[in-house]
Amino acid sequence: MTVLLDHPPRRVVQAPARRDTFIDLLRVFGMGLVVLQHWTIPVLSYDGGRLTTGNALATPGVWVITWISQVMPLVFFAGGAANAISFGRAHAGAPQWLNVRLRRLAWPLLPLAAVWIPLPQALAAMGVPAQPLETGARLTGQLLWFLAVYLIAVTLTPYMMKAHERFGWRVVAVLAAGAVVSDVVRFSSGVEALGYANVVFVWLAVHQLGFFYAQGRLRRPALMAAAGFGAAALLVAFGPYPGSMIGMPGAAVSNMAPPTLAMLAVSFGQIGLAMLLRPWLVRLRTGKVLAWAGPRIMTVYLWHMPALFAVTGVVVVAFGIDTPAPGSLGWLLGWPIWFGLLTLVMWPLVRCFARFEEPPALPYGKPSWSTSGPAAALVGFGLVLLMVYGFAPGIAPVVGTVAILGGLLLTGPRARL
Repeated sequence: MTVLLDHPPRRVVQAPARRDTFIDLLRVFGMGLVVLQHWTIPVLSYDGGRLTTGNALATPGVWVITWISQVMPLVFFAGGAANAISFGRAHAGAPQWLNVRLRRLAWPLLPLAAVWIPLPQALAAMGVPAQPLETGARLTGQLLWFLAVYLIAVTLTPYMMKAHERFGWRVVAVLAAGAVVSDVVRFSSGVEALGYANVVFVWLAVHQLGFFYAQGRLRRPALMAAAGFGAAALLVAFGPYPGSMIGMPGAAVSNMAPPTLAMLAVSFGQIGLAMLLRPWLVRLRTGKVLAWAGPRIMTVYLWHMPALFAVTGVVVVAFGIDTPAPGSLGWLLGWPIWFGLLTLVMWPLVRCFARFEEPPALPYGKPSWSTSGPAAALVGFGLVLLMVYGFAPGIAPVVGTVAILGGLLLTGPRARL
């Protein structure tokens, strides 16, 4: 174990001389589609005291769209490839690599917390109704689940790459087997919480596939797509899994929270399909789009829900304009106006907070797992608190933010004190 901790594994990826356009496209496309869905699918109504939130994709038969629109598999896949490539470029060792990734992951969270910790109290003092305000404050934090899970994948990357070098596809097979066992235990016992082991099994398996791409070893994409989507169809048809790959209001079972074997199957299908489209995608003239969106994508992800709540507060809560029935003429005609308002609110947020995507050029401490490990643990603990409690009034968001800040401080030169 000492050898594993103190020495980074032998590099298995020859880092390319320039950025991989395909991976950048998946990352930007994935996050962009997340934002588009979060802005499009809410069905909102306000009765004078309570804000009700529905989902446009709950319309019968529309769930099949989620097999493509649920793009978190592509985001984790792209993250795995990017982590493999960047780790292959690192020369200071695994702890220092983790320190760099921690700063890039956690630094943009500080301005979000600085705004949202006092904001609910300030808005409440101005007369904003309590229930819509608490809904917005909590959902803003819940969105951070992705960063919490991704942090696990980043922290384990040096070890998972070592396992990948030694065992290859057997690592993915073991993780998939873990997902099977987790689902069997979950559904046979009826205890939903037991299924959360799949947060690790499913998303690490998808992240691991990115290693194969980084090595140029992800072949037979047509077979991968057919097998993935075919297995998902069988699981939905004959198993306990719902058709939708996102959580639906009132649904007894979710494929997303926690993730299921059906989600893993769809992940294989999506990655195979993306690989089939890769030759066409990399020929698109996306250079300017990627150059603009790449350094701002985390800002868009973190602040698109606050933009949604700001517009909802004015349009739905203040003016009482409920969302028309999804797919109706009113919904189709009103969507461009709705999207335009959201974009107008989002633009100054991006202008203001995108600067925090790049951490300050502060010195790092001496690379060591004795500080990098606790730093990752503190950031992860803070993310979990914010994910569970959001930014609703209370001590939890303050403690979570302090933990994240503490983790960042541990990456600095005073980490040994």
